[in-house]
Amino acid sequence: MSSVKLIECPRDAMQGIDAFIPTDSKIKYIQQLLSVGFDTVDMGSFVSPKAIPQLRDTALVLDKLDLTKTSSKLLTIIANLRGAKTSVEFDQITYLGFPFSISEEFQKRNTNASIEESLMRVDDIIDLCIQKKKELVIYISMAFGNPYREEWNADIAAHWVDVIAKRGVGIISLSDTIGSSTSQSIQYLLEQLIPAYPNIEFGAHLHTRPDDWREKVHAAYQSGCRRFDGAIRGFGGCPMASDDLVGNMPTENLIQYLMEVGQETGIDKAAFQLSSQLSLQTFPA
Repeated sequence: MSSVKLIECPRDAMQGIDAFIPTDSKIKYIQQLLSVGFDTVDMGSFVSPKAIPQLRDTALVLDKLDLTKTSSKLLTIIANLRGAKTSVEFDQITYLGFPFSISEEFQKRNTNASIEESLMRVDDIIDLCIQKKKELVIYISMAFGNPYREEWNADIAAHWVDVIAKRGVGIISLSDTIGSSTSQSIQYLLEQLIPAYPNIEFGAHLHTRPDDWREKVHAAYQSGCRRFDGAIRGFGGCPMASDDLVGNMPTENLIQYLMEVGQETGIDKAAFQLSSQLSLQTFPA
């Protein structure tokens, strides 16, 4: 049975919180996550502090993490070449994540750039990653729906995956930005894309309601996806979702499902339990 990769996303859980989480609390929480056995921890971002003030201390957090006893890799989100140039200077970072929206409106709101401008940014970031021996992860945001009344369908999403794939990107994660995906749309896209691009690792960054997470995970897993993003207790998610119940995929639910289907996760259960308890102290009530 092929291995599965779990990506824990405290960055996504934290970024929308107004009250600043103290740097020491972030360090303690992410350090604990590094003991769990996640493939990757999405721990911060190098974007404008005005855009995401919560993560203005990412460099400080990075410098205080002890990576000597973990196999987990670190990922930071960037939105332009400037952020990428900062990120690649940290030896601790393996992956740079770039959100590429197939919605023109969302891309402008999220990265202050059009889709065409973002493609040029991707090209520059790819060159930088090659030079600095980092790996780029492209998140196809709005992959499963569009709230701005722009034209959207699964074939449009597949088109932009092809555009990115032709640039040699090795990891593409389909992002359910507003929680609009269904088991049918997840299955359709992944069953179309995974066989067509055998050299690309496809991931699923799914946002869910409490009552629909299982069908989404099941559709992705049965369609061949083996890379899943999650956040403990489902903290965070996209503020543009119209439903307050929509949040990040709870990591505990991912682990539960994978155990049920007999999939090894490499997760240390005791360390995960400690992380789950610590999350309640880290995130504002």
